[in-house]
This record gives sequence, C-alpha cells and structure tokens, in this order.
Amino acid sequence: MVDSTQLARSKSIHRQTGKTFYYATRLLPERVRNPTYVLYAFFRMADEVVDNPNGLSATEQDERLLEIKNAALGREPTEEPVLSAFSEVRERHGIPDKEVEVFIEAMRTDIQKARYEGYDELETYMRGSAAAVGVMMTHIMDAADSGAAAPRARRLGEAFQLTNFIRDVGEDIADRDRIYLPATTLEACDADPTNIEKRRFTDELGAAIDRELDRAEWLYREGVAGIKYLPLDCQLPVLTAAVLYADHHRLIRECGNDTITKTPSLG
Repeated sequence: MVDSTQLARSKSIHRQTGKTFYYATRLLPERVRNPTYVLYAFFRMADEVVDNPNGLSATEQDERLLEIKNAALGREPTEEPVLSAFSEVRERHGIPDKEVEVFIEAMRTDIQKARYEGYDELETYMRGSAAAVGVMMTHIMDAADSGAAAPRARRLGEAFQLTNFIRDVGEDIADRDRIYLPATTLEACDADPTNIEKRRFTDELGAAIDRELDRAEWLYREGVAGIKYLPLDCQLPVLTAAVLYADHHRLIRECGNDTITKTPSLG
C-alpha cells in the first residue's frame, strides 16, 4: 500500500510542476486522486532526466531512464519513494507493462531527437509521451468499457501534449533546442525554422501555429467524446482538465499566435 510519505512526495511534485492538471486532479474521487498524484510524479521524474539532465551525458541519461523503467516495472528493487509507489499502483490497477515501456521509450527519444519531419513522427513520439498517460488513467479510473475508453483517452492525452508544444515553442528552443512543430507544417506555411531558433516571430510561423491549433482542437473533440465511457465520478474532472488545457488556445490566439517570444499562461 502506498504510504503517507510516498503520497506526500508525489503530491508535492504534482503541485509544483503541473498546476493545470493538479487543479483538475483535486476534483477526482480519492480512490483515483491519490494514484493520479503518484502517476504524475513518476512521469515528471522520467521527464526531468531529459529536460534537466544536470550534467548527465546522453549515455548516462539513457541508463538512468532504463533504471527508472526497471524499478517502475518491479524488475529491480528501489528505495526511491515515487518509483516504489508507482510500481505498487501499476500492479494494483493492472497497468500494462507496454504502456510504461512506450512512455520511457519516448523519454529516451528526447535524448537524441530534437526535430520532427512530419506529424506522423510526432504522433509516434506522443504515443509514448502522452497517449500512454491517457491509457494509464483509464486503468486508474477502472473504466467499465476499457476498449471504448482507451482510444479516446489516447486522443485526449495527445491533445494535452500538442497544446503544450504549441504554447511552449519559444521555451523549448531556448531551454532544450527542440522544435516540436512538424517540418511539413512549417514548409506548408513557408515558415523558416531558423526564425524559431532565433526566437523571431513571423506571420508565417503564426500560420503554422494556427494549423497545429486546429489539429489539437480536433484531438480534443475526439477525446472529449470518450468521457462518457469513464466512471460518472471521473467525468467532470476529466472535462475540467480538457477545458483548462484547451483554454490555452484562447490565450495563444489573443497574442496573435506568437508563442515564439511569449509563453501564454493561465491565471
């Protein structure tokens, strides 16, 4: 059973690093809320290895992610409270090993890959970084019809992730030298990726961002349509999360789609 120390640590990580999702998580029933804190803390722990490596080489980052995966899957012992708590939550709720594995694989991708040629490449990445998260949540919520809930949950996870990518274009290039806008989208709008690298906004980049906003909004529609397959006491919190994330699009459009020099943030 996840103890109070493990839960407190997980909740603290969630509160500090995922304010939008944390707010929606607080609306979940306790049987789902506490495991969700653990899930999010696990995601952040892995994400931090590649986003803030603190001097680790690429090889050392990869080795650390494999250590995290093995501990999360119960293959190796660990004294890290978040990892031991996640391993217990995974077993209790029947989260498939595959979802953990594809998530870690996406984190490993971030070590070497910083540009995406087409949306199909980005979608493959998001299958691990976002869609897997949605699937894990359906297990935590114990959706009665998991076959119907899981595909929609994957879409909603992708929508959240794509909103983050669109909102953080400038930050991603400045802090991590990454561009998640597909090259094919930039080319279709005659947008020069060099302007992203120089953090110089242009109308062409605005048009490319608008295309990705449209794509994300289609994902939201697909994902929200699956909320009806979730337990009744989980439907409002998930809808709240979707509304909060999607509301970033309003802020992005209010600043003329300029997320190159600005990072819109909800109050």
